Amino acid sequence: MEIDLKRFNEVMDALERGELRVAEKVDGTWKVNSWIKETILWGFAHGKLVQMGDYVDKDTFPVREFSVSDGVRVVPRASAVRRGAYMAPGSIIMPPAYVNVGAYVDTGTMVDSHVTIGSCAQVGKHVHVSAGSQIGGVLEPAGALPTIIEDGAFVGGCCGIYEGTVVQEGAVIASGVTITSSSAIFDSTTGEFIRRNEDGRVIVPRNAVIVSGSRPITHGPSAGSGVHLYCPVIVKYRDEKTSGSIHLEELLR
Repeated sequence: MEIDLKRFNEVMDALERGELRVAEKVDGTWKVNSWIKETILWGFAHGKLVQMGDYVDKDTFPVREFSVSDGVRVVPRASAVRRGAYMAPGSIIMPPAYVNVGAYVDTGTMVDSHVTIGSCAQVGKHVHVSAGSQIGGVLEPAGALPTIIEDGAFVGGCCGIYEGTVVQEGAVIASGVTITSSSAIFDSTTGEFIRRNEDGRVIVPRNAVIVSGSRPITHGPSAGSGVHLYCPVIVKYRDEKTSGSIHLEELLR
């Protein structure tokens, strides 16, 4: 596919309208549209540094501006949504927060204070990304699946979800949990570990409730030393009691 400035702007505009997505679910499986990532990368390669107010960035990626007709609640002040990112009507951005290029944030989702939604991340409907959390960006390689938070998930404060992790519908991530592609999640309800799949992705199961935990070193010279490694732990799966406490978040919207 040949890319020029006209084509680049057409794709960025379509991303901002939500007509295109870097990744989408097809027949129950997430697929990446690598050509969109290639178009974004073209913009970085061909953009020129310019002064934009009190900061300097590539002229191909100005900060987005919103109006009442967009239906996006942007609470003052010091938040930014970059060119090529989609914020659905009914979404909320608390200050300060940052949404990077190629990201998709669906309706009813709260992007709380000091949150970063990384490049190309896909965040579903009615998700709360709590204060201080980071949803990691995955722009390169172009074929890599971005980090995905599905509908109805809850991400607690100061969490880090990185490297193409998929958090499935309704999962609850407690404050302070970090999940990367090398994380082995322990499911205490089954006694087994959930490791990255054949595509190198960690999948957080639907309705799982995850907290921070640890596991002892059992191999090598440090085995039996009493030293533990960090480990996310599924303590249960979401029930009516859990859903009821999460429902209280609606009062903040």
